[in-house]
Amino acid sequence: MQPDNLISLKDDMVAFIAGHGMRRLNAYVTEDVPTVIFEEENPDGWKDFVEHAKAAGSPFVTMSEVILEKTDVAILLEQLRDQTFPDDNSEEIDDAEYLVNHVGKVGYLQLGFAHQGVMFIFEVATDWYDSFQNLMETVTDLGGIVVDDSDE
Repeated sequence: MQPDNLISLKDDMVAFIAGHGMRRLNAYVTEDVPTVIFEEENPDGWKDFVEHAKAAGSPFVTMSEVILEKTDVAILLEQLRDQTFPDDNSEEIDDAEYLVNHVGKVGYLQLGFAHQGVMFIFEVATDWYDSFQNLMETVTDLGGIVVDDSDE
């Protein structure tokens, strides 16, 4: 079970990376870069990932975090309300309003290292962050729908 705030996990990662004599680069690896996603069921699998980075000779590990901001939730709510008008009691709006409970918390962490032209990535996210991402995708998908109301 994932905690609802990954801040202590981040602190553990920072210490573990430094303990292996590696540097940490604050950077997010985007989807347009060739990547291999590290899959591990073990909750401490990120430690194996860091050890793989060291074994591959990587001098540093990239690290990125997402902290939920109040403005993120406000924008999401505004977009959902615009798209669900006049039904302001939709399930999506309830889910978005619940996210206010997680403002200021770390919901997503990404570690990465480059090896032979490929980025190897480790990701971990909370359930509420996954829900936030799904709502953002819903808003984006709905924003692309064009309704033709013409009476031709």
